[in-house]
Amino acid sequence: MPRAACRPQPGRPGLDPVEPARPGCPSPQSRAPLRRVLGWAALGAVAALVLPAPYASAQPRIDVVGFFPEGAILVIDGSPPRTLRVGQVSPEGVRLVAADGREAVVEAGGRRQSLPLGQAIATQRPTGGRQQAILQGDRQGHFWASGEINGASVRMLVDTGATLITLSAGMARRLGVNYLSGTPTQTSTANGLVRGWKVTLAQVRVGDITLHGIEAAVHEGDNLPIILLGMSFLNRVEMQRDGDRMTLLRRF
Repeated sequence: MPRAACRPQPGRPGLDPVEPARPGCPSPQSRAPLRRVLGWAALGAVAALVLPAPYASAQPRIDVVGFFPEGAILVIDGSPPRTLRVGQVSPEGVRLVAADGREAVVEAGGRRQSLPLGQAIATQRPTGGRQQAILQGDRQGHFWASGEINGASVRMLVDTGATLITLSAGMARRLGVNYLSGTPTQTSTANGLVRGWKVTLAQVRVGDITLHGIEAAVHEGDNLPIILLGMSFLNRVEMQRDGDRMTLLRRF
């Protein structure tokens, strides 16, 4: 039977509640389940277009703003200050592992990080899978990086004026660096010539960035109280500064 002949005929409201089937045409009742199925399928398609796809959450940004006995005060992703005792976990899932009045050891997303007062670092995988680290400047405009040298936790001052990562002989001994087997050097400083050694560090990590085979300078004695994160590391990252925030992105 032609399709047009199977179209519903106008009924009389209140008198013809059920349209009778005509020979060769499906009854209106048999078409109803199909309409419902097609309707739900259309709704499902719309929902698939509207609902966002799941996405991986980034590591939170953590700022250490204060200490108290056996605890620390943290600002997490710009939240109001949270007071945590050692062992406690914040609503954002950040656990305070240790606090000694100088630095706090926190754990977020299965990763531990040591943060001194006023220091912030957040790590995540940016688009494209490049490793990165985010540093927060202090009141003097200096950027400190908490990380590792040869697997030992250290704190380093970002110094674009230093050709190499620079540390004292005493610090090198604490880190297990056999600097005496390095290349002897002499460096000119404000205090005159300083004896030293040029060495290669097996591994240096800052945030999510891990580099291998990084050259460093070891100065004789303990007159250098800090470790300088110099250009032997910084040349292999892209540096982006936005006010008191610096982002390091690994180049290669």
